[in-house]
Amino acid sequence: MKLDSNLDEINALGDDHIGTSTNTPMREDAFEISNEEKIDIIKADVKHIMETLGLDLNDDSLKGTPNRVAKMFVKEIFSGLDPRNKPSASTFDNKYKYGEMLVEKNITVYSTCEHHLLPIVGRAHVAYISNGTVVGLSKMNRIVDYFSNRPQVQERLTIQIVKELQKVLNTEDVACVIDAKHLCVNSRGIRDVDSSTVTSEFGGKFKEKETRREFLDYIKLDTTF
Repeated sequence: MKLDSNLDEINALGDDHIGTSTNTPMREDAFEISNEEKIDIIKADVKHIMETLGLDLNDDSLKGTPNRVAKMFVKEIFSGLDPRNKPSASTFDNKYKYGEMLVEKNITVYSTCEHHLLPIVGRAHVAYISNGTVVGLSKMNRIVDYFSNRPQVQERLTIQIVKELQKVLNTEDVACVIDAKHLCVNSRGIRDVDSSTVTSEFGGKFKEKETRREFLDYIKLDTTF
């Protein structure tokens, strides 16, 4: 009976962390209220959490925290939930006829773990092979930033970046590798400050061993996928 009880606990934990979709789970009514209304609601909720923890919100250092947190959630670290903030990614003809892979590496990733709402911090390495069009380099960074600015799991983030660039560039030949630290691992629980998580998504020609190896050589990541 004790074994069955332990298995139930393990299964329950697994259900809490299961990935359900490559799309960020959103309710249909997600944008029926304005950002300012969201800020007011979140402000009240954060105030309630802090008071429940026993903090004195009359203190000069704390009294502005609920409003700061609410504005940060809506306008900064979770701004990627709003499709209106999606970067426009203009493409251009590949007039140079450049047919090799283009790699944008060491793109800074700041995201938030959706299981504990703690930071994910790392680097994304993105590559594509032109199918006749190219995209501005900064747009690759902006796409990474857009999908990072929401509650995330790293696997989904990696896939979303690749899918968006495949759509923008009209090619399957896109790849992304992310190497990041999760503060839900580094600062709580096991408190392993040295570990990081590596995820990858390879499309089109990047599924071929030689092309994939070339990409990994460019970013100097000695990981076997």
